[in-house]
Amino acid sequence: MNEQDLRRLLTVTAEDVLPSQPATAGWERARRTRRTRRAVAVVAVAVLLAGGGTVAALRPPADPAPVPPVGPTVTPADPTHAGPVQKPPAELTYPPDPLAKLGDPATVPLSERPVQRALALFQPVDEEYHADGPVRVLGNDGVVRSLDVVTLAPTRDASGNEAPALKPGVLSPDGRSAAFAQTKELVMIDLTTATVRRIPLDGYLELVVWANDRVLVGGDDRTYAVDRVTGAASTIDVSTWELIAPDPAAGREAPLIDMYGERTSLTLRSRTAREGELRSEQPVTGSALPSPYQVNEFYGRGWLHGERLARAAWITNSEIDGAEGAAVLDARTGAVLHLLDLGRDRSKGCCEVLGWDNKGAVLLRLAPAALARWHPETGEITGIVRDLRGVFALAG
Repeated sequence: MNEQDLRRLLTVTAEDVLPSQPATAGWERARRTRRTRRAVAVVAVAVLLAGGGTVAALRPPADPAPVPPVGPTVTPADPTHAGPVQKPPAELTYPPDPLAKLGDPATVPLSERPVQRALALFQPVDEEYHADGPVRVLGNDGVVRSLDVVTLAPTRDASGNEAPALKPGVLSPDGRSAAFAQTKELVMIDLTTATVRRIPLDGYLELVVWANDRVLVGGDDRTYAVDRVTGAASTIDVSTWELIAPDPAAGREAPLIDMYGERTSLTLRSRTAREGELRSEQPVTGSALPSPYQVNEFYGRGWLHGERLARAAWITNSEIDGAEGAAVLDARTGAVLHLLDLGRDRSKGCCEVLGWDNKGAVLLRLAPAALARWHPETGEITGIVRDLRGVFALAG
């Protein structure tokens, strides 16, 4: 048995010992579905190439036109003060933070006191990962409300797997609306008026992504683009499992970005904003990382912030193949700029990335903090709220 085989055996053993996070089960299922679809697609492409006539069409042009950046052009950041690989401190500090109030119980129903803007939503869950009480709505006034204007069912897939309706991404970047995937419908809530709209759709719908003037909602086999004003819906050729949440500062025509693959086949794809047509592909590269560090696979929602992209990942570090981590990439080139090594002594899928704040810090799960801030440029990591079991959705 060589060293690589031994690493893989140890990884499997560790995963058997450490309990998996139920929230990652859907991403695992979606990954298996995508693998099957990619295998079918490879066969289809091979058949086309055998005809010879499509080779030129599939090749990039000799002098391709420059691809516009994912988001608006941003001023380059100050020189990095931390190395490309960072680790959390042994003990987190908890400076005062507006989001810390998510740990407080609700004091008023949303119907009695709508928000001007919500900072976050929180769904408490029990040990079986079932919703345990009403959704909390934290307003920018610091008051925690209970979401009482709608009763949400768990999302489910065709196999009967269920998950809480609240997931990262359901809160609009401006904090004024929330959108919940439900079986055969999208439920949209105006949090400033406490009013509800129901938009009938087909299929088992599980995930929501806000994309400028539209809400993208989908499951395993389809994705709808729903106009957030009129409610008009049409299908779009993207997967909500792999779609990166767009930067809210980007325009309505900014390309959609998704990610797929594992290890050396990890790829960023740019798609047209309205139809989801493939524009370009870029391999994810880790040349800036010291050996043996690499990203094995991404999970959870990814988030754009200007030209930066943050997402949780399983990584190879100096101890194990399959450690927990989070990465920040250059969305233009696919280069891994910063890697947060969270080690092996955590449950699988522990540390989902939940977005960015307006100062360029990444918000993520990081036990014992229910929420933490990671500043990739400096390596600073601080806690926000402790030991809170549940699901978060944060405003942009």
